Amino acid sequence: MNQARMICAGPRASRAMAGGSRGRLQFTRQIHHSLMALNLDDKDVSSSSSSDKDSSATVASSQTGQGYAPVQTLNKSPIVQKLWKTRDEAKRRIMGDMTLGESEYGDLSLATADVISGRNSCSYEPPSKIGKHPSESEVGIEYPFSTDEFLKETYKNPWGEMRFGKILEDLDALAGNIAFEHVEGNPLIVTAGVDRIRLRERPNIGADQQLSGRVTWVGSSSMEIRMRIAAVGSDAEWLEAYFTFVTLHPETKQAIRISPLLPETDEERGAFELGALKAQAKKAARKNKIQIGRPLSEESLKIDTRAARLLEEAGTLLRMPSLADQDTMLISQTAQSNAMVAQPQARNLHDRIFGGFLMRRSFELAFATAYLFGGDKPRFLEVDDISFDKPVDVGDLLVFKSHVLYTRPDGGHLGSYVDNHEGLPLVFIEVECWVNCPESKKAEVSNHFYYTFALPNKTSCRRVLPANIDQARRQATRMHIGETQAELRP
Repeated sequence: MNQARMICAGPRASRAMAGGSRGRLQFTRQIHHSLMALNLDDKDVSSSSSSDKDSSATVASSQTGQGYAPVQTLNKSPIVQKLWKTRDEAKRRIMGDMTLGESEYGDLSLATADVISGRNSCSYEPPSKIGKHPSESEVGIEYPFSTDEFLKETYKNPWGEMRFGKILEDLDALAGNIAFEHVEGNPLIVTAGVDRIRLRERPNIGADQQLSGRVTWVGSSSMEIRMRIAAVGSDAEWLEAYFTFVTLHPETKQAIRISPLLPETDEERGAFELGALKAQAKKAARKNKIQIGRPLSEESLKIDTRAARLLEEAGTLLRMPSLADQDTMLISQTAQSNAMVAQPQARNLHDRIFGGFLMRRSFELAFATAYLFGGDKPRFLEVDDISFDKPVDVGDLLVFKSHVLYTRPDGGHLGSYVDNHEGLPLVFIEVECWVNCPESKKAEVSNHFYYTFALPNKTSCRRVLPANIDQARRQATRMHIGETQAELRP
């Protein structure tokens, strides 16, 4: 019997499920599923709002029998099922029984890109400008691995450790629930990108785990969400993740101004200031991006100069490979790929392909690429960046392409958060997801993914070099971004 237990559904979801009650809602819901079909069956469901100040007000609610669940939750992990069902129930209470389909949401990825780039300015005000405290958006869920063998089997990799691709799906689903708790009204909430996911240590898959998060920074129409995972009963987190979401008007797809965030504690104010610094850094990175026909900024000129040096260094390998340093190889020699048709079972509540699914597929290809390159089972350390550039629809022909973008054979420093990586060879993997249309002979990149792995049983690894100016600029840009982000790492 599988049980995914919500420890906090957030105030909006709690009020919606209580039929509008203002008191604290406590409920328990068990999710039963078979390995073959993962069907939902409601029992006692229990959640409480961490932001509700009046602990004496309690409303009990329970449901028995077969409850409603969005069809999109089928074939998803029990955690994603639970999170999506909770959010969908709350939205239906607020909106009425509207169909949350593709026609309602339209081309969200393009609108989201416009918001992030500043081309889509805020044109709509929320119902309230008072603001919300970070605790009001807090949502969490538990993994009862110690008592649920089926759940543990779902998250186990071939070496008996945590399968991090499944965790990436859960992070994407939870981030959506957190964003829903902060916004007012019913705007469209869209993932704009993943800023960073860092792993502190290897978790014990036999111990119960708790995934939770809250909004930490809010701009005009975008918000940063920080999530963490720790063993139940422990404050020592072993993973942190930062996602960026934007809000759009349901009809016009124009940016909607988000309610301000009101940090109260020193920790919350520090997280807010760090979020503002990271937002400024991302804005500067977009400004410094090298584009044809636009003058180079000072930072862009540094990147271009570095790219030229990298390409010059690869000269011997390109022209006289037998005489080149045997510890070097070309980026193209590390390439791997796979192709698939996007199936309807992978769609999200918007009836687009679930971003967490794309993240999992890209991660598993990146892991295999690092494994083949290094000759050692790689240790995952970080997700450096994930962008959502184009929408992915059911039926799209997807081609995932990966390669080693660069390496640090002597190791590098990823901040004090990531333990036990100093001195280990580091491998930086780039993965692209291409949406292909054979009928029109066109293809577009929908996502870029960047992962960092260590080779724990190696003392060094080969360096990879570019074969052309495009690869050289990519390599130099990611090196520069990594060095800039290092300044913001605790």
